[in-house]
Amino acid sequence: MSGATGTIADRAAFHFIRYASVWEDADILCEALAPVAAGARVLSVASAGDNALALLTLDPAEVVAVDLSEAQLAALSLRVAAFRALEHDELLTFLGVGAAAPAWRLETYRALRGALPAPARAFWDGQPAAIEAGVIHAGRFERYLRLFRRRVLPLIHSRRRIEGLLDQDTLEAQRRFYRSDWDGWRWRLVFRLFFSRLVMGRLGRDPAFFDHVEGSVGSRILERTRHALTEIPVRSNPYLTYIMTGNYAEGALPRYLRPGHHAVIRDRLARLTTRRGPAESATGPFAAFNLSDIFEYMDVAGHERAYRALVERAGPGARLAYWNMLAPRSVPPSMAHRVRPLPELARSLHGRDRAWFYQAFHVDEVVAP
Repeated sequence: MSGATGTIADRAAFHFIRYASVWEDADILCEALAPVAAGARVLSVASAGDNALALLTLDPAEVVAVDLSEAQLAALSLRVAAFRALEHDELLTFLGVGAAAPAWRLETYRALRGALPAPARAFWDGQPAAIEAGVIHAGRFERYLRLFRRRVLPLIHSRRRIEGLLDQDTLEAQRRFYRSDWDGWRWRLVFRLFFSRLVMGRLGRDPAFFDHVEGSVGSRILERTRHALTEIPVRSNPYLTYIMTGNYAEGALPRYLRPGHHAVIRDRLARLTTRRGPAESATGPFAAFNLSDIFEYMDVAGHERAYRALVERAGPGARLAYWNMLAPRSVPPSMAHRVRPLPELARSLHGRDRAWFYQAFHVDEVVAP
């Protein structure tokens, strides 16, 4: 294990958009938190804002979105302004799901910019190319996936074969296709190399995000990808669709962009507030926590400190939901008298997790203040 010290804020860069979309399945997140979120306060890592907005579908009293990165908060602020001003089809087109002339997106941004907080306005004023292309494509991680789709995947599979994968309409058909047409030696070798610690750290995530990760990164992500391609329906998977085609599709949209949720989210935007800083800096109490994979970037002692601070901001019965991508993090032993994991629920949800890269999903319940 790496001997890196200091917080992730000291070791990683946060001045640019790392994630232009949220690569965590909002459906399993909302299912985990729904029993406690309605009418209550929810704390959410902001990231690009997708899941903070999706949590509004649970009818909370408030969602407080926090992030270390002003750029990520700017991504959320632009989504909020777009939701307020645009109808659903316009929203999709502006964000980059639908095709549009770059000039139209810039013109739309000029109409929205007055509604942005000053830091978000300053950020996006300096990013005209990102706005022209559609802001959901503007992150470093999205550029990494674009490189995979355009330069790496064609070395392994033809466009026809990729379309064939996405066209499978049953799990049994997917499994047959994966065994007979997809899972060759070239796929396994090139995938492991491209999604290795070295390549992903240099081109996708920050190298500091792997400080507490042991073992082969590429092999573990490959195994989770096998699960996604054989055990989770591909046609409705927005994350797989984006990786393979470069965009979402009408029947494969993340929760916050589905037409049935548009009016609900727009009507509840006043319940969303933002704060720059670590998750544990927010003022509680909260009944539900979307913690993304923040513990991944902490050593064991830092994880325990942050987890304890978050529980101090939780009411009895509150739930904490979070992912482990590569570093195992769960309820610290010192907190076992105050928090209990819900392993059966977490395993069931993780088995359906369409953003499949994560090794584990955790749902913990506060039993004592």
